[in-house]
Amino acid sequence: MRFPEFSGEWKVERLDEIATLSKGIGISKEQVSNDGEPCILYGELYTKYKSEIIKEISSRTNIDNSKLKRSKANDVIIPCSGETAVDIATARCVPFDNILLGGDLNIISLYQYDGAFMSYQLNGKRKYDIAKVAQGVSVVHLYGEHLKAISTYNPCLQEQQKIAKLLSLLDDRIATQNKIIEDLKKLKSAIIDKSFCYPNESSPQKRFIGFTEEWHLVHLSDICQRVRTKNFNTQCTLVLTIAAQFGLVSQEEFFNKSVASDNLEGYYLLRKGDFAYNKSYSGDYAWGAVKRLECFSEGVLSPLYICFRPDTARIDSDFLAHYFESKKWYKGIADIAGEGARNHGLLNLSVIDYFKTLHRIPSIQEQKAIANALNKLTSKISIEKNLYDDLLLQRQHLLQQMFI
Repeated sequence: MRFPEFSGEWKVERLDEIATLSKGIGISKEQVSNDGEPCILYGELYTKYKSEIIKEISSRTNIDNSKLKRSKANDVIIPCSGETAVDIATARCVPFDNILLGGDLNIISLYQYDGAFMSYQLNGKRKYDIAKVAQGVSVVHLYGEHLKAISTYNPCLQEQQKIAKLLSLLDDRIATQNKIIEDLKKLKSAIIDKSFCYPNESSPQKRFIGFTEEWHLVHLSDICQRVRTKNFNTQCTLVLTIAAQFGLVSQEEFFNKSVASDNLEGYYLLRKGDFAYNKSYSGDYAWGAVKRLECFSEGVLSPLYICFRPDTARIDSDFLAHYFESKKWYKGIADIAGEGARNHGLLNLSVIDYFKTLHRIPSIQEQKAIANALNKLTSKISIEKNLYDDLLLQRQHLLQQMFI
């Protein structure tokens, strides 16, 4: 795939034929400060600079820099070390002069070629070639001596620049799309926080017009019933797990393997719309996570989980799913579990006590109004995510088709 105004064969050239290779000089992350001169550390290529072209330098250092390496606009930098060979093959173009380049950075100073184009090429078609020459086991190393023989395939400078500009514009669009999604997630989180209330509150901070009644205090057992159905005769073989970020998902797909018992007859059989509570806790999920089965018609879940089904006469299922995305139900757990409730990553909370937890809910009509608004926002996020995924596929396609 080429722009129509270009033709002719591309040149095959080693990196040391088209560039000078050198190494940065040490700047540790402890020496990064709030002021001083702009600098780049090798670890930032993995964590901070996601695009092939570094658009803005945020790190600074005020150490004595008289002997440090400085960039020239168009330089390409690649880490000298990383956890894996694939990590090593992370090229970034520095489009600025006089940026201090820390140690553990390979610096590729091109003679006459476009640094952005070279970064896209090295991260794409040449990624395997770079990974192959990296050396090491627990920590993988890559130096100029290893890079110099890497073959590159290059058109004229004008074609390089046009390819790089197209891909850069696409990267900017992807970054914008990602921000749209993140902003929608923040909006949804804020709405959820304002639209539900703690058990000791009579109503939430924000309400839809027309609803004024106090919310009712209920036990979980008043609005849900426990799912006790076991997977007799192994009628279902789809083993589920709760992933806090993704919900109830296939265990085999999530872990890339099955970690379930060979005998699944003791597992709970869940139907679509059933909920499960995972008592495992983490920093973001201090009191565990509750998720609804949405992606499959049925599945089986370890008896370590507490499973339940909403009474649709009293509680709207979508309302309940959004409620458990909030932190408003944490207090009900905390009040019953109390101090010393944590043991080896699990909350010491019995099934009986869990169904005694207190929650506040409004009328069915208000539940449906809240759920409907949040469903629309969830659908909007899903649409934007699909667009984001399509842009990534388009990028991958162009990287495969526009380079040799």
